[in-house]
Amino acid sequence: MLRDGLLRGRRILITGGGSGLGLAMAERFAALGAQLVLCGRRAELLAAARDGLVARHDASVQTLTCDVRDPAAVEAMFDAAWLQGPLDVLVNNAAATFIAQTERLSARAADAILGPTLHGALYCTLQAGRRWIDSGRPGVVLSILSTSTRTGRAFTVPSAMAKSALLAMTRSLAVEWGLHGIRSVAIAPGPFPTTGAGQALDPTAGRAFASAAPGAEAAAPYPANPLGRVGRPPELAELAAFLVSDSAAYINGEMIAIDGGQHLRTSGAEDLLAWGPDDWARARAGRGG
Repeated sequence: MLRDGLLRGRRILITGGGSGLGLAMAERFAALGAQLVLCGRRAELLAAARDGLVARHDASVQTLTCDVRDPAAVEAMFDAAWLQGPLDVLVNNAAATFIAQTERLSARAADAILGPTLHGALYCTLQAGRRWIDSGRPGVVLSILSTSTRTGRAFTVPSAMAKSALLAMTRSLAVEWGLHGIRSVAIAPGPFPTTGAGQALDPTAGRAFASAAPGAEAAAPYPANPLGRVGRPPELAELAAFLVSDSAAYINGEMIAIDGGQHLRTSGAEDLLAWGPDDWARARAGRGG
């Protein structure tokens, strides 16, 4: 299904596209001929990602710095993207999370997760959908969620709430915007070796994540997973490329889990129930309080 040139001529915006799973998706999209718009908060990270994609794939890559928590900044970012041509696909990938005892969360800490994960994805989706509908163009919204949408997840309650809300958005817009030729789809990743969210979501996977570099073909052993390993970022990128392509033109409103079956065994947070005060103090210190 993923033939050469499958995404040729498509302009795809990826939030949080300068690193981790966002960059892994950008690599695959570029290899399949897509034009890319990478959005993030760190200009130097975006520039490095762009230079690598151009060198490896001779890709067309636009980079735009944006804090997706700011609706005015999101609108300006979409204006800038559209100046170089209309978008065909939006990938809501930017997110934040960390483990915490829920009763100890401050409003500020909760908002630090809800801001980019929920509000940012909503702001971006509204900007893309409005432009597609006003111009009579089709489009695809792909949101990167998590299996907490199926299981819930202790100690990451704001993230589980945000991802569940985005699943509701995906299903709702599949109906509301489907008649406009706009598909809404989602992916629920399990444990993947990224330097940020992976370790933050599963601190018990430390060595597995540390020994599996993003993009590596080999995946580290991970006994907590039914398949005995963490995911490979290219595996998620392959699924994402399929979902945003015409090969998936009749898939709308669905979320696909890619986690080795882990959500069928556990939500992944149960080991934290045995943590004592010293364990939580170290976790808080590790994220700066």
